[in-house]
Amino acid sequence: MELTLLGTGAPEGLPRPDCPCAACAGALGANARAATALLIDKALLLDLTPGAAFAAARAGHSLGGVQQVLLSHPHDGPAVEVPAGLPRPVRVPDGRELALISGHRVRALALDAPGTGYEVTGPDGERVLYLPPGAALAGLDEARAPYELVLADVVGRPDALARLRAAGAVGPTTDVVAVHLDHDVPPGAELTRRLAAAGARAVPDGTTLDVGAYEDVPDVPRRTLVLGGARSGKSVEAERRLEAFPDVLYVATGGTRGGDSEWAQRVTAHRERRPGSWRTVETCDLVPLLSDADDSAPLLVDCLSLWLTYAMDEVGAWDDAEWADGGEKALRERVAGLVAAVRATRRTVVAVSNEVGSGIVPATASGRRYRDELGRLNAAFAAECEHVLLVVAGQPLALRG
Repeated sequence: MELTLLGTGAPEGLPRPDCPCAACAGALGANARAATALLIDKALLLDLTPGAAFAAARAGHSLGGVQQVLLSHPHDGPAVEVPAGLPRPVRVPDGRELALISGHRVRALALDAPGTGYEVTGPDGERVLYLPPGAALAGLDEARAPYELVLADVVGRPDALARLRAAGAVGPTTDVVAVHLDHDVPPGAELTRRLAAAGARAVPDGTTLDVGAYEDVPDVPRRTLVLGGARSGKSVEAERRLEAFPDVLYVATGGTRGGDSEWAQRVTAHRERRPGSWRTVETCDLVPLLSDADDSAPLLVDCLSLWLTYAMDEVGAWDDAEWADGGEKALRERVAGLVAAVRATRRTVVAVSNEVGSGIVPATASGRRYRDELGRLNAAFAAECEHVLLVVAGQPLALRG
């Protein structure tokens, strides 16, 4: 089955008309995108958009052989003129299946937002799933065989991809292509990085895909360390790297701190940001979680700096006498145990930590000790990670991977 993306952008296209934002200003040349529309084997057109005939011609195709035109979502604005010779566009009721004379079968799928998803099965049995902007499949409780290709709003609805993974509809070899791309993420390198973290990719308008052929699907790194200063956006970046995956275990190392209203507000903000399918555990006992071979759920550890505070409390590191009388050795052993567990883990792990030591030297000996030990912990943990990021002013900088 051959699929040509006549457009890959949001309904208004990218750049948006009259939008002065930085993302739209950079959406030029290959980064410019028309509204998403798909041409399958020159016989089926999903979503009729302005200029579809010209887009097909630029891609080396004609719409003359199209047998069916299906719409996936409500189209705002003036009605799109139907090019001469094309069938009238229709929306298929949920659950209904169409059989085309070309040998393709199309099944309409219910969504959790206005619109219709389409599952297209080619004459040779390859299966493609297409979801409209801002939508996810509804009722995904039953297991499903993996699709060869999924086209979805990965940036706007990463949870839709998580649901598909949980149901088995997206597997290790599924090619996930992001469509309906808008100005939420700067185009170019940042979009590529963001999608790769979700195991997805973007392609330019006019790209033709051979469904079922091998594609270099981005590999999600096993271990990632996200560093950053206070309010740099490091926790948001860490959460973003796992929001397209189901059943994430969020490991909060800070506890509840009863009576601290400011801390309670921060904890509440973090919880409200997380997908509802994630589980949360409050613990600093990280080694058993990293070593648990019976649980394959990804771990998000936030954060190592609070884990270190707990470990230093446990060994009496704040007192000079206790530090000299075995406290330092005990802390080194705890850090070594954590690092060894990270090296040996089979789970996907994203950990957050504070980057310290670039500013004012702490006034107290205990503050300097904590700064030094956190620097050593970050360096040792990073050495075991495939990806290391430094977040500055909300902008992730890749230090490794």
